[in-house]
Amino acid sequence: MPSKFFSRRSVLASLAATGLAALPLPAFALSPDSARRLVDQLVAEINSVIASGKSESAMIRDFERIFARYADVPIMARYALGADARRASPAQMRAFTKAFQVYISRKYGRRFREFIGGRIEVQSARQIRSGYEIRSVAFLRGQSPFEVTFLVSDKSGRDLFFNMFIEGVNLLLTERTEIGALLDRRGGNIDAMIADLQAAT
Repeated sequence: MPSKFFSRRSVLASLAATGLAALPLPAFALSPDSARRLVDQLVAEINSVIASGKSESAMIRDFERIFARYADVPIMARYALGADARRASPAQMRAFTKAFQVYISRKYGRRFREFIGGRIEVQSARQIRSGYEIRSVAFLRGQSPFEVTFLVSDKSGRDLFFNMFIEGVNLLLTERTEIGALLDRRGGNIDAMIADLQAAT
């Protein structure tokens, strides 16, 4: 791998260590009640799919629909692409955002499918630098309860979640690492990385 990409990864790792500090601040028209209401609706739909008894493929389609409705996909995609988003053309960003939406909704849809027989309950809301943090607890059969946290902002003009933590694992930082690895394998070629991401779904 060319040394310049090792350097690029080192820079991104440093950026990732700062968490979500690089995300622009919202205008804070958003309130704790509206942020919690968004997650209440999101969790209700997730619980409905979990309890539906549908096939895996049907459940994944439902989770894709839920993700598209409640997630700020453009913000999440740009963050996952990291510093490389600055050199991507508008057409590449559109293609990447579309591929990322399918990829991420299917990946985490499969994770939520593991919750069959369980439920998620929203617990609390608090303001953070980037919006609001909504904490919930997942109750699964045969397992100890664990935390699922959603971060909500209205910076795109409506209330949407822009990050999620499952058992403390940060979705956006995890996916930034994954996307970075795909780019490294392709020598930094964004189009090739997008094709790999589409194939992965």
